[in-house]
Amino acid sequence: MDAERFIAEHIRPIGVSGIRKIFDLAATMTSPIDLSIGQPDFAPPESARTAAIDAIQSGKNGYTPTPGLPALRERIRQELQEEFGWEPEVAVHCGVSGGLTLALLACLNPGDEVVFADPYFVSYTHLVRLAGGVPITVDVYPDFRLHPDRFANALTPKTKAILLNSPGNPTGVVHAAGDVEAVCALADERDLLVISDEIYNKLVYDGTSPSPVTYAPDRTLLLRGFGKSYGMTGWRMGYSAGPAAVVQEMTKLQQYTFVCAPQPFQWACVAAMDADVSPHVTDYRRKRDIVSEELDGVFEFVRPSGGFYVFPRIPSGYATATEFVSAAIRREVLIIPGSVFSAHDTHFRISYAAPDERLRAGCRILRELAR
Repeated sequence: MDAERFIAEHIRPIGVSGIRKIFDLAATMTSPIDLSIGQPDFAPPESARTAAIDAIQSGKNGYTPTPGLPALRERIRQELQEEFGWEPEVAVHCGVSGGLTLALLACLNPGDEVVFADPYFVSYTHLVRLAGGVPITVDVYPDFRLHPDRFANALTPKTKAILLNSPGNPTGVVHAAGDVEAVCALADERDLLVISDEIYNKLVYDGTSPSPVTYAPDRTLLLRGFGKSYGMTGWRMGYSAGPAAVVQEMTKLQQYTFVCAPQPFQWACVAAMDADVSPHVTDYRRKRDIVSEELDGVFEFVRPSGGFYVFPRIPSGYATATEFVSAAIRREVLIIPGSVFSAHDTHFRISYAAPDERLRAGCRILRELAR
């Protein structure tokens, strides 16, 4: 039997995630300096761990309502009301990636265009295509700002949505308030949906990260999660908030796909939302400063203001980021080439979600490779 003939044509162009390739490679190495994976190196809050265990032990292991536990949805609404004075429809999903998948499936007709910045998170182009849409990227090199004029030039009559990500992956850049406001004005003028991926919203180090909710609350679909901020990436917990018509259609699709997010971890998220994450923010601000100091003067990069990534340009002497990353891997330093996130292969991503001594050791080797 030729099993290949059963594979759908729209799946064939999708390669294995470059990030997961490095993740799998790390598992085969004895003691790599892993600066590749965007995963916090701190544990979930004790209150969240206890809540998950208590839920399991007390028999809270079945399905929940499709949009999530009422207690968790109410806690999310409370936080959004306090932050924005906003009362959107809310649904809980299996991570922000799960929410984004449902959002694109719910909103895109064949040929609809979704506009977002390049560099971008690795899944954006593939998820848009899987939903029948067309990804349109806007080059924001070299400073990784939004550049609203470039976005304006990318819009066409087929544009359905603008997808924003701040703090950004892979750049760590936090968008300026004026740029976010200008892009929201474009969305309002063209009657577009703004999808805002804010998975790193609590990990911000220099002021705040402006949200399009502030400027376009009626047309913003907000996607946030618990994995990065609370150290629970493997629990796969996120949520959507926004226009009722959109979130309700996402919930309908969830009935037939994910069904619901895991009940014990939903109870854990209720507890986590009352935990203080400021010590982790302080710790990651310090790690940001460490990696910036280690790379300064050797690599060209935009100093990150959120998340836990920096996206330096490759040093002279290397033709591509893939070539530089290959050299780093031979020295057992794991980083990600920019081609995973971009049409350009000129930069590479470092995750500084790592112990300080490993971070310094990895940066030292990267400096040696740049000489």
